[in-house]
Amino acid sequence: VVSTQSTGSSGINAEYGEGVTKVIIKPGDGTQGVRKGASVTVHCTGMLTDGLKKFWSTHDPGQSTFTFKAGVGQVIQGWDEGTMTMVLGEKSRISMIGEKGYGPNGFPAWGIPSNAGLTFELEIIRIQ
Repeated sequence: VVSTQSTGSSGINAEYGEGVTKVIIKPGDGTQGVRKGASVTVHCTGMLTDGLKKFWSTHDPGQSTFTFKAGVGQVIQGWDEGTMTMVLGEKSRISMIGEKGYGPNGFPAWGIPSNAGLTFELEIIRIQ
């Protein structure tokens, strides 16, 4: 079940299933949506939801866009669920509870503690 509400100029808020929310920052072209198994290239910035402390960004020096196969478990669950609702050119902020992120193990190399809530600002650059 998807619930959506307008947030005025800041975009659309939507909740996808349990524990994943999305705010559209910039609408995409509306014609080419992400589909299961598609190769998706994004620019993204990952933050801890508590305090929005950045842990990774494709915009950082030495980084580049990130490509993954959508909807097949190649990325964390909350990211898969959120990106499956996006279209080419869309930029959205996707937030998730810890169990839809890195869960009880966290991701110590990036400073992500156990069961941390995560927020990703994602922009869909290419869908193949």
